[in-house]
Formats: sequence, C-alpha cells, structure tokens
Amino acid sequence: MPVAVFQRGPGVPPVAVSHLPDEPLTAEVLPGRQTHTHDFLVLYYAHRATGTFLIDDRIWSVTDGDLFVIAPGQVLSFPAGPANVVADGWVVFFPADALRTGAYASWRAHPLLFPFARGADRAQRLRIPPAARAAWVARLVEFDAELRARRDGYREAALAHLTLLLVAVARMSTDVAGELRSADEPLLAAVFDVIEQRFSEPISLADVAGALALTPGHLTTVVRRKTGRTVQQWLSERRMQEARRLLTETDLTVAAVGRRVGYPDASYFIRRFRADHEATPAQWRQAAD
Repeated sequence: MPVAVFQRGPGVPPVAVSHLPDEPLTAEVLPGRQTHTHDFLVLYYAHRATGTFLIDDRIWSVTDGDLFVIAPGQVLSFPAGPANVVADGWVVFFPADALRTGAYASWRAHPLLFPFARGADRAQRLRIPPAARAAWVARLVEFDAELRARRDGYREAALAHLTLLLVAVARMSTDVAGELRSADEPLLAAVFDVIEQRFSEPISLADVAGALALTPGHLTTVVRRKTGRTVQQWLSERRMQEARRLLTETDLTVAAVGRRVGYPDASYFIRRFRADHEATPAQWRQAAD
C-alpha cells in the first residue's frame, strides 16, 4: 500500500494546498496506483465534480459542493483517477501537529481537529451550500497565494488561514439537522430535532423512537443505513459537543456539566468523555485555558 508522507522543510509552514486537476492530489507523487493512504489530515473540496471514489472500501459519490474530511491512515482509492472525478477542486493537507496540540492528550482531542477523529464508520462528507461556494473558493485561492508568495510572515499567515478554515469546518459539522433538511431527509432531520431538544435529558433510543411514532428497531435501521451511525452515537456526539462548550466557556463543575448534558452520574460522564476525547473533562478544560 503506497503511503503518502508529508514532506516538511525548515522554516516552511506545515501545510500544503493543491488545486485539482492542475496539481497532484497528495503532497508527494505516489508510486503507481491511485489507491493509497497518508500520514496527514486532508480536506478535499469538490467545487465541480461528478463520480465516485472510496474511503476504506466504502463508496462515496462526489458532486458539486462536497467537502470531505479525511483522517490519517484512511485508505483512498480512485479507480478512474482523481482527474476523472473532480473537474475543479481543492485539497488542503497538513500533519496533525500543524496546530499546537501539545496541551491535549492527542490530536484527536483538539477542538478544531475533532471532525477528523470521527472514524470511517461516521459521516465524513459535508455540503457547502451553493450560496457559500464562491466564498470557499476565494478563501482557498487566497490561502494558496499566501503559500506561493512567501512574503514576510507567511508562515504565521498560512497557519492563520488553516485555523480559520478549520473553524469553518467545525461549525459546519454541527449543523446536521439543517444539512439533512436541505438533502430532503425529513425523517433524519426529525431525529436530530428530537436529539437537539432533549439531549440534556437522560433519554434513550426508545424515547427518540416514541417521539417519532416509530419502533426502535426500525429507527435504528434507517439511521444506521443513511448515516453509518446509530441514534445513540449521534446523541452521544451532541452531548459531548455541548460538554466541550460548557467546559471551555463556563465555570460549572464537571459534575454540573455532566448533568447539563444528560449524564446525572458524574463518574459515568467522565468515563464517556475520556473514551471519546482521550482526556478527562478537567484535562480538556485546563488545556483550553
């Protein structure tokens, strides 16, 4: 399996931008096949595209406005070649330590890198709304120009561009219900509405299903088939999102944060948080200060 390795240079910011199909898909030329993995994080924006490619043997369709968030180690495959999928697009790639992650237990615990830590069994495709696509292209063009011009302070400027880009991605990844409505998925949007309204309560799968007049089994099947995740996983993610916000923006005790997000047992909340973030709530709060 070819492994693309991020090529670092002294004094060069650890981030690269490529415009497709003009430039290689990865930071270095791959030997032979179009199937490969990589040791860096990837943002893959398809501005104009049609076709399919694979992530860890799962087929993904690619259309205009798709933004893929891809973690290190995931296997990408372009059976027809990238140029036959994306007519106009951008790739941003950078190692996990491009942002300062030393304060966190691992890069997966970094707030701005959290979307990359979802794993292959979760949704990794975000949709850029048509009205916002020109602004996304302009942002990427400016980012690319900064890296090419290499003016004074360009290293700091490039990392600032990367940070703002990741903030935009993190904000997009939280609006799941709105994304599903725009994709004409009313049932899934309704599921996320229930989760949004009641995640602070100790609700169960049966409670969510009952609110939608469905059986738990049917709801589980539909949600897993369409999103690759279970209702419980989505509920846990929403709770952890709110927990991260409360830990960084308030002085509530860890136990109070747990109660606010539906975990009345503080010990259980701490175990769940540590399992998802490789850090305890207290460690997360300390690193964010």
